[in-house]
Amino acid sequence: MSTHEHSHPHTHESDHSHPHDSDAVQTHESDYTHTQPHSHHHTHSDEEKKAIQNRLSRAIGHLNKVKSMVENDADCSEVLIQLAAVRNAINNTGKVVLKNHMNHCIVHAIEDGDTETIEALNHAIDQFMK
Repeated sequence: MSTHEHSHPHTHESDHSHPHDSDAVQTHESDYTHTQPHSHHHTHSDEEKKAIQNRLSRAIGHLNKVKSMVENDADCSEVLIQLAAVRNAINNTGKVVLKNHMNHCIVHAIEDGDTETIEALNHAIDQFMK
């Protein structure tokens, strides 16, 4: 991690947490619900939910920092760099959600011949990748 003379949030490819992540807004388990258009009801483990919540909290904290940077007339280049970090954090969170979905819900859908769930995943991927 590079250091700067003033505080900026940083997100890295591996999405490791940093001490300044304490600014992140906390979410509750009930904030991450998983609805599916098929008859299966899959609940996510507390560990899976916590991992997603932690990633979202970091992304929210970074975005709040960017907002503060703009309010305080921070250098535009720095703002753009931090916005890229926020986007990266969101994309990485999406990857984790997708992997969880494929490892659980899609596996069950394939076993049961549930094509609606697979079609819904394809639609969700199209929306996520826009």
